[in-house]
Amino acid sequence: MPTDELLFSVDIEASGPTPSTGSLIALGACLVYDESQTFYRLIKPLPGLPWLESAERVHQLSQARVERDGVDPSVAMTDFTDWVISLAASRQPVFVGWNGGFDWMFVADYLERFVARNPFGFAPLDMKAYIMGLHRLPNWADTQRRHLDGLYGPADPMTHDALDDARQQARFFRRVLAEPSA
Repeated sequence: MPTDELLFSVDIEASGPTPSTGSLIALGACLVYDESQTFYRLIKPLPGLPWLESAERVHQLSQARVERDGVDPSVAMTDFTDWVISLAASRQPVFVGWNGGFDWMFVADYLERFVARNPFGFAPLDMKAYIMGLHRLPNWADTQRRHLDGLYGPADPMTHDALDDARQQARFFRRVLAEPSA
């Protein structure tokens, strides 16, 4: 691992499909190479944005619980930024996600909206795209976890708990990065 970069596995849960049609409601992260370094916040939904039952069926977080137990988005994102910066020190933090585009759009939007800066810069590292390029896979569908079991062994099941999934992603990505051709 290059010493000038620090890889952060990040996962989110949301109440809808995009930042303008749903809220970021849970944010979990850990270092790819040190799962004991973790961050998790349950985040209050933004007023006026939809809460989709289909999203709730996935993440199993009720709107009432998130509104009651969540922290204000500005507090959550400030805490997250401080955590990332404190761990990264002089290294460049790199946002790593499975289907990183989804998680990235919420995190980047909330960082700009509530902190006015993004310690990751302007782009995430998407594990699916990385694997597709590494193995020259011809189809995006070939990056589904069940198709990758032969290359990396079975992945741990996703729980849709943002911190659990961030840790699971970190373990999986370490196996990808340990490949001799990686």
